[in-house]
Amino acid sequence: MIPDSALVDEVRPSPNINLRRVPIGPQMLILHYTGMGSGEAAVRWLEDPASEVSCHYVVHEDGRIVQMVREADRAWHAGAGSWQGVSDVNSLSVGIEIVNPGHAAGSPDFPDAQVDAVIRLSGEIVERHRIVPERVLGHSDIAPARKQDPGEKFPWSRLFAAGLGHFVTPASFCDGALLRQGDEGLAVRDFQRRLAAYGYEVAPSGRFDDATAVATAAFQRHFRPALVDGVADVSTQRTLSRLIAALPAERYCPRALKRLACGDGDRAIDIAGAVAD
Repeated sequence: MIPDSALVDEVRPSPNINLRRVPIGPQMLILHYTGMGSGEAAVRWLEDPASEVSCHYVVHEDGRIVQMVREADRAWHAGAGSWQGVSDVNSLSVGIEIVNPGHAAGSPDFPDAQVDAVIRLSGEIVERHRIVPERVLGHSDIAPARKQDPGEKFPWSRLFAAGLGHFVTPASFCDGALLRQGDEGLAVRDFQRRLAAYGYEVAPSGRFDDATAVATAAFQRHFRPALVDGVADVSTQRTLSRLIAALPAERYCPRALKRLACGDGDRAIDIAGAVAD
């Protein structure tokens, strides 16, 4: 396998791949943590046919980059989940596994050398595939009921400062009305609609159900990491509103449209229902 990037230090091909199922290239970049005791153990697992998982890249703590799947191919890193109503995230994304044991080990910090390498690699990927900032996401964004990675300790603001991803300064904590599990009404429905418009898998039922709570927690992990509790406090609601307001008008895609590539000109394609898990 010929690496897609000159930044790659090692190639360890994984057999766990297949062809992308849509006629466009990657439209999302998904960041994960490995959740294992060592980087080598993670790479061995990702190259084991029995695991039935893979990723395009692994970034070690010291910044070394391993490529395991060509960007042209569909790696099996995302699993069940969705973004903007599209379920086959694997067919539309590049996946980077960041070596870190994760929440089970107390969520250790990501070393500077590792974050720098993620920034350099991600910068190349988004430029190569013209991935728009709001589609640089965490695994927990697309699968909030199953995943927590890369977690609230991942420095999304540092990526944004380097020109990657979509981010705003989180709104300050203050007193005000809270929305939490079991609440019902128009305020809940409005919050659900805004989460769904941004991309999260939430139905505007008007009831703050389990799906809304886990999506809220995922949103907090990425965009308001100071407190991750699944409660839509004033800070969470205002941060979501700021994010939506910061989207370019031509790329604001209410989830009901189900056009993942909306606003991308000749790359735009209506893929609602066109891909499967």
